[in-house]
Amino acid sequence: MYLTKSFIPILKNNPSEAKIKSHQLMLRVGMIKQSSAGIYSWLPLGFKVMKKIEQIVREEQNKIGVQEILMPTIQSSEIWKESGRYDDYGEEMLRIKDRQDREMLYGPTNEELVTDIFRASVKSYKSLPQLLYHIQWKFRDEVRPRFGIMRCREFYMKDAYSFDVSDEEAFFSYNKFFLSYLRTFKRLDLTAIPMAADTGPIGGNLSHEFIILADTGESKIFTDKEIFKVSSDNTKVEKKSLEDLRKKYEKFYAVTDEKFDKKEFENKVIEENRLITKGIEVGHIFYFGDKYSKPMGASVDLPGGRKDFVKMGSYGVGVSRLVGAIIEAKYDDKNEVMKWPISVAPYDVSIIPMINKNDNTALEKANNINDELIKNNIETIIDDTDENFSSKIKKMNLIGAPFQIIIGKQTQDDLVEFKETGQESKKLKLEEVIKIIKEEKVKN
Repeated sequence: MYLTKSFIPILKNNPSEAKIKSHQLMLRVGMIKQSSAGIYSWLPLGFKVMKKIEQIVREEQNKIGVQEILMPTIQSSEIWKESGRYDDYGEEMLRIKDRQDREMLYGPTNEELVTDIFRASVKSYKSLPQLLYHIQWKFRDEVRPRFGIMRCREFYMKDAYSFDVSDEEAFFSYNKFFLSYLRTFKRLDLTAIPMAADTGPIGGNLSHEFIILADTGESKIFTDKEIFKVSSDNTKVEKKSLEDLRKKYEKFYAVTDEKFDKKEFENKVIEENRLITKGIEVGHIFYFGDKYSKPMGASVDLPGGRKDFVKMGSYGVGVSRLVGAIIEAKYDDKNEVMKWPISVAPYDVSIIPMINKNDNTALEKANNINDELIKNNIETIIDDTDENFSSKIKKMNLIGAPFQIIIGKQTQDDLVEFKETGQESKKLKLEEVIKIIKEEKVKN
């Protein structure tokens, strides 16, 4: 893909209205464009990154046996009145009426709708557990949207729901999602720590937020530094191993500000290990038993002719928010360098030929290299502009492909100047470059 043919409207300077680095970069590199307050159009560069994140989220949900569905953005108010949340949810819910004067709403979440789907089809405990998810747009009418996509009104989200016959089975489902989220964020090259959290308008008595550390985060967190040493590698999806995994994390104090207790914090964490900082929520899971199934009549037949209401949980990941979270974690603000994890990068490699108006040699070499990379399933972008070297590097540093290939007049036929974005370059054969990139892609 030539840069001149790409729809990447890069700005020379950071927009004045953007206060945090993710908002600045996404506007400056043309990843998004504001449509109205808290609502954005996703342009090709940003959309590519978001869709790659979505696919990783999808793959990790599929691995634990969650089935994908698709629910509508517009919901009837009737099911929310059944659950008792229609009046309680607050002004963040956008309430509308259709031409028949029926009360509708733009879904901020889907507990009611998925419960309605479940109760119409599942009648026996033999069909449990059921794990369902979808990836869909949500709308919450934030009173003060800010920080770009980090606190906006319309956002793209994966939400999943579990239906189980008992609390014990429901906790197993909860723990499966707990592990799935840790694996998801690891593939995104993020260190996300699970922290005990308030259940908010979702309800229930068990909840964890997955937080990445960031000065721009809205969540204040209190934790023991030792929690960052916990590893979740090679955990099998079995009840015992999943319980042990959660216990590894829960051994250390780690809460968001809603759950903070100063006395407990000081008693449980030695002074040198206490960490008080800010973080960004990238995932949130809840267990709420029969909070929705009971008022909505979602029960199953049990042995002996009894009936009982199913036990439920819900599990959210902000797919669009993760784009901003990765920027907050990875962007080098001082040097204006963004290096996307290769698992979600819009391009694997930027090819930067030093083009002379009267000599197409460097561009021809770039095209030949590009052909070889494409054969090896490596995504590229070629800066075919005639700008100076400094401008090209600065531009490609912002776009953030993990690797760069620079082609100048002195580039030998069998060697290329190769570098990780933001690092020093070295001269390698093209086959060596391809091997390095492919090995990095396999890791992710």
